[in-house]
Amino acid sequence: MRYALIGCGRISPNHIAAAQNNGLEIVSICDIEPLCMKDKRLKFKLGKDVKEYVNYKEMVEAEKPELIGICTESGKHAEIALFCIEHGCNCIIEKPIALSIKDADAIIAASIRNHVKVCACHQNRFNKSVQIIREAVDMNRFGRLFYGTAHVRWCRNHEYYDRASWRGTWEQDGGALMNQCIHNIDLLRWMMGGDIDEVVGMTDRLNHEYIDAEDFGTALIKFRNGSYGIVEGTTAVYPKNLEETLYIFGEKGTVKAGGQSVNIIEEWRFSDLLDDPESVKERFHENPPNVYGYGHTPLYTDVINAIKQDRQPYVNAMEGKKSLELVLAIYKSAAEGVRVKLPLKECATTDFIGRF
Repeated sequence: MRYALIGCGRISPNHIAAAQNNGLEIVSICDIEPLCMKDKRLKFKLGKDVKEYVNYKEMVEAEKPELIGICTESGKHAEIALFCIEHGCNCIIEKPIALSIKDADAIIAASIRNHVKVCACHQNRFNKSVQIIREAVDMNRFGRLFYGTAHVRWCRNHEYYDRASWRGTWEQDGGALMNQCIHNIDLLRWMMGGDIDEVVGMTDRLNHEYIDAEDFGTALIKFRNGSYGIVEGTTAVYPKNLEETLYIFGEKGTVKAGGQSVNIIEEWRFSDLLDDPESVKERFHENPPNVYGYGHTPLYTDVINAIKQDRQPYVNAMEGKKSLELVLAIYKSAAEGVRVKLPLKECATTDFIGRF
């Protein structure tokens, strides 16, 4: 399967490795900075037959890849994805899928119209720890779901934002919730039933006066099934990343996944006693080298199979829109000081320019 990558920045190594691990034929890479492409070519020993482009449109038209990974700044995701989809390419889009409801809807509609597969890259859904929790949800082991909490307590310093001028801007990124916390926010919504009634949020910029958006956000979510969700996310933890945790509390079960990026089962308590908690903790423990985890390779595997089997990917474009919608709802509630009802008809990160 012919594969191309657009964007050779911070997250691109995970995509290139996933493509190689799945035996994809990498035909081209694209970035507006040639040095970024050279770096990835050397790191992954890409052969001379892998062409380099600074213009993604030229690349798509010339190489006609079957699958494209989109790893540019968030604000460019929709524009690039729509061009690729209209040219018949299946896409894996790094999170968030877009920065507006309008653009997310356009991606979904275009994928249906052109009969291509689009995956939102929420790779943490493939964590061993997350998969076993989801299995427990599907088996109704929790009984009635009471509430879940998602915590992301990370550090991003001045150097991180200096490395890319788009980071922390409303036009191209958003803040801690949209960039760093959206993976765990995705997991929380997915586990707790998906459909949301209303959201109450607060955001602030506590320690990063040089960015436009928030470095702290918190929210209370009321799900349509009667359960609740709590979000707490920040990039202002001193002096380094602390944790990313997910709790699920139910009538008959309590679970906590922690570690750098919800890779470790730390609590596993169910009234049905179907399994030994210590055994579960041991079997579903991962220790990745960074917060990105090991999920990209199985995510790519799933998308490849979805293309071959003509089915939806495990994390399709609609799932990507749901995660985006929840973050935008928190932003809207915080900015307007009101409860926000879902679904959102219109909202974009650019609505909050000047917020701080």
